[in-house]
Amino acid sequence: MKLKIGYQELIASAMVQIETVPLEEAQQLLGDPNTVFVDIRDVRELEREGMIPNALHAPRGMLEFWVDPDSPYFKPIFGEGKRLILYCASAWRSALATETLQKMGLPGVSHLEGGFTAWKKADLPTQDKSQKN
Repeated sequence: MKLKIGYQELIASAMVQIETVPLEEAQQLLGDPNTVFVDIRDVRELEREGMIPNALHAPRGMLEFWVDPDSPYFKPIFGEGKRLILYCASAWRSALATETLQKMGLPGVSHLEGGFTAWKKADLPTQDKSQKN
């Protein structure tokens, strides 16, 4: 079966529409109270690999519902006007999610260059998944 558009084309298209935050810049933003790192990976990935310290876990499957103030699942953190840096394992899902949130009209949303895999490879700080998230 041949698809009209494959995942690589979707990601490439998203990448030209969104902001990608380099690891060095992201590291400097780690303690910024106006920046929220948003981990969109599956909970099993967080439990297995850990996460960026103090990141908000927003599963990819719920993200649009948590962002939309008209949704019964809305999370107020997404309406506070803070800069959001989405990430996943390899920056594929986060690229697509960032593009979608931009289309929804959410300001200040970007994604992490290389995802959590690049973050860990650069030996940047991580933490175990919190039981609260």
